[in-house]
Amino acid sequence: YLNCPMTRAEYEAFVDALLQGEKTSFKEWEATTPYFDGCLPIEVMAERGRETLRFGPMKPVGLDDPRTGRWPYAVVQLRQDNALATLWNMVGFQTKLKHAEQVRIFRMIPGLEGAEFARLGGLHRNTYINSPRVLDRALRLKAMPRLRFAGQITGVEGYVESAAIGLLAGRFAAAERLGRPLASPPATTALGALLDHITGGHVLAEEDPSAGRRGSFQPMNINYGLLPPLDDAPTQDAGGKRLKGKERGTARKRLMSRRALADLDPWLEGWRNTEDGSAAGASPRAASS
Repeated sequence: YLNCPMTRAEYEAFVDALLQGEKTSFKEWEATTPYFDGCLPIEVMAERGRETLRFGPMKPVGLDDPRTGRWPYAVVQLRQDNALATLWNMVGFQTKLKHAEQVRIFRMIPGLEGAEFARLGGLHRNTYINSPRVLDRALRLKAMPRLRFAGQITGVEGYVESAAIGLLAGRFAAAERLGRPLASPPATTALGALLDHITGGHVLAEEDPSAGRRGSFQPMNINYGLLPPLDDAPTQDAGGKRLKGKERGTARKRLMSRRALADLDPWLEGWRNTEDGSAAGASPRAASS
């Protein structure tokens, strides 16, 4: 990454420009499509509060400015996009700003005053089904069980997560085709937590009397918040020292990871056992029937 640090004055001027910049008009079908909160256009984030970008894609935490030894007020990160290091991507900068406005406003970023823009920003539509309502635990369409869904369309976010749901769909399909039982992966594992999220673990789109609003199903990356809490959260390290703040969080995540790996082994072993049992007790013709 390359980091473009901003002072408070530079950040405030940048936010003002985003708020005042001319945006592309929505088409009719776009106007009724809700934003995914995990991937908002930068001008929409700016509209939600002047500090929102500083706690989102422009968060400076942990990035020391070598000139001052301190964190900048805000930062724009550039991610290398080709082997020659001639193409860089502005991280987290989806936008509906018109192209000419993007060039004008983005050149306000320190270091990008003379930048050449190979491709300007836009929005992508993320289409996914309401999986908690329409899919069962084996990723089959309830109304037509011969169909399975996999990948991003099920309501997961990210390449690894999409591949993981594809792996599960393939295993479920293979087990059913071969007449072998296959339980869902444990909820304590990343695979199980994602499956729970997209097949019912999330709040369904029903009226929530306590909140006075409707719930919604939104795509999700894997994160520790999807995993069940530990029965005994760590409070001390191996030497008996009391854990605080970040140390306690790191220790908790480490234990959750160990629990996940321990719980995954029996699930994998169950699949291996069904493979071995079928291979030993059935002919190839019977196994494929």
